[in-house]
Amino acid sequence: MTAAPYRIVGMETHDIRFPTSRDLDGSDAMNPDPDYSAAYVVLRTDDGHEGHGFAFTIGRGNDVQTAAIGALEPYVIGRDAEDLGTLYKEMVNDSQLRWLGPEKGVMHMAISAVVNALWDLRAKRYGKPLWLLLAEMSPEEIVDLVDFRYLSDALTPDDALAILRAAEPGRQERVARLREQGYPAYTTSPGWLGYDDDKLRRLCKEALDQGFKQIKLKVGADLQDDIRRFTTAREVCGPDFPIAIDANQRWDVASAIEWVNALRRFSPHWVEEPTSPDDVLGHAAIAAGIRPIPVATGEHVQNRIVFKQLLQAGAISYLQLDSARVGGVNENIAILLLAAKFGVPVCPHAGGVGLCELVQHLAMFDYVAVSGSLEGRVIEYVDHLHEHFLDPVVIENGTYVAPSLPGFSAQMRSESIAAHAYPGGDVWRDQ
Repeated sequence: MTAAPYRIVGMETHDIRFPTSRDLDGSDAMNPDPDYSAAYVVLRTDDGHEGHGFAFTIGRGNDVQTAAIGALEPYVIGRDAEDLGTLYKEMVNDSQLRWLGPEKGVMHMAISAVVNALWDLRAKRYGKPLWLLLAEMSPEEIVDLVDFRYLSDALTPDDALAILRAAEPGRQERVARLREQGYPAYTTSPGWLGYDDDKLRRLCKEALDQGFKQIKLKVGADLQDDIRRFTTAREVCGPDFPIAIDANQRWDVASAIEWVNALRRFSPHWVEEPTSPDDVLGHAAIAAGIRPIPVATGEHVQNRIVFKQLLQAGAISYLQLDSARVGGVNENIAILLLAAKFGVPVCPHAGGVGLCELVQHLAMFDYVAVSGSLEGRVIEYVDHLHEHFLDPVVIENGTYVAPSLPGFSAQMRSESIAAHAYPGGDVWRDQ
């Protein structure tokens, strides 16, 4: 897959914040008042194209994240960005940048924003949505994008090639199925912890009417509140409807086991982020202590190495990759390959501004070219802030409609960027 050479000649960043805390949208046991935010980057080329990307935060500190993205300007200005495998590896493996991680935290998320902008740019230049651009690459081209360092005890390049080649038969049929039927979704919108019971009841009913086959409730602040809210959700959704729960890292290992077992009567579909995302052995202990209730995690897992260990330890039954936390598309391809190697379904995290727009592409690529399966797989959907994007997600009958416009669906409307720029945008000026 080749295109005419092009050089990146401009880069700009924006600190964009949305005041979601005013209505408690996004509230959970660990984040009671989030302001969904994007540390946003635009790359411009000498042939007139633009690539857009961002790192997601929840308010304070978004300026730090934006500054970290700006610090990567020397890595992209003047570069021919066609070789995205090389550019990604150069940034991730820079000897001085690595001291700030390595491969974790603010700098790694900054790399993610730039890498994702580069992929948005590439997909636009090829005139294809990113999921299809990736799905049409050869197994060899896909493997060249991945950094296998620290993975080879679990996943080698040969392993990856075998997975991708096994999925080649039926690629076109799966592309056609996505275009015709979309990708299954579940919704978190009813379950924010700050919503009262009447709003929970109303939003659960709306989710059923909209065709969603699964919802998720935030838990972990107060057990009796969780029992009451789960009872309300079951009254609306029925005894067998899949309802997952999400603790957002609230518990220690022992309290996670005790709390989830206290909710066992409600048959949680999974428990998400029951403890620190860095505690691999803690997740394994929780999985053993609440079995057969599955454990899911991933939105705060900082790199492919921690995902590898979670899979090796049998600590998770569902892997929830995030499109903007690890090192962008390249590292997420490695994580998808790891999940396929261990036979664990990927159900991506998508709460937050723009994350639904991005992650749909990764899940659809996984279905077409990696796992070849939809079994046990759903993409999270949160009904917030999509109107600020040029190519917003489309949900029909509880499924994601496959994007058709070129790019990574990452580009915000210019008027939204201007209005929500912090602190000078109209939305923030009088605060």
